[in-house]
Amino acid sequence: MTFKNLFDFLLDLQQNNNKEWMDSHREQYQAVRNFYIDWLDKMNFKLAEIDSDYTDTPGKKAINRINNNLMFQPDKPVYKDHFGAGLDQESRQGDFYIQIGLNDSFIGGGYWHPSSTILKSIRDGIDYNGEELKKIISKKSFLNMFGGLIEADELKTSPKGYTQEHEHIDLLRKKSFAAGRNFTHKEILDPNFDKVVIETYKELLPFRRYLNNAAKLD
Repeated sequence: MTFKNLFDFLLDLQQNNNKEWMDSHREQYQAVRNFYIDWLDKMNFKLAEIDSDYTDTPGKKAINRINNNLMFQPDKPVYKDHFGAGLDQESRQGDFYIQIGLNDSFIGGGYWHPSSTILKSIRDGIDYNGEELKKIISKKSFLNMFGGLIEADELKTSPKGYTQEHEHIDLLRKKSFAAGRNFTHKEILDPNFDKVVIETYKELLPFRRYLNNAAKLD
């Protein structure tokens, strides 16, 4: 079993995106899912070797459901076109996210639309030591790998408790703090993909640690 089998399954699933087809191909789905879980277990072990603060996250815990939540997003198809998972999962919102998908494969980390409580804590951390975050995200290797932070909705004015003149107002206006990179099928099928995942983890680590520490502030 390889990622090629995973892509082939996702293609068939998107062409037959319904419960009846999935039920009749349950064995194939389980085989692909188990392959991804085994790969996540391998990455979990490798990342723990290079990061003494790594939070052990077995593949079965890391992997996300393939079903879309139709209660809140009724217009979406029944099943996703990707397998997603979060490693180093001390906090689900701040984990190391790996998505292997038919149309969008992505590796990244940070906080995407965090709760108001976590967002306030991150802003407090930036107010206290925003220079450190700017140093991390302006590093040449970070910019070369991720191109900066992922663009998302921002406040048009300053958040409550901060002035427009704050030296870090550009960061304080953000509602999400995340960075990542996309991958082609060819890159994922390359024998060196595991090494690329580890390199990505290492580059993201200072950024993620900064945010996770800030998120814990009272």
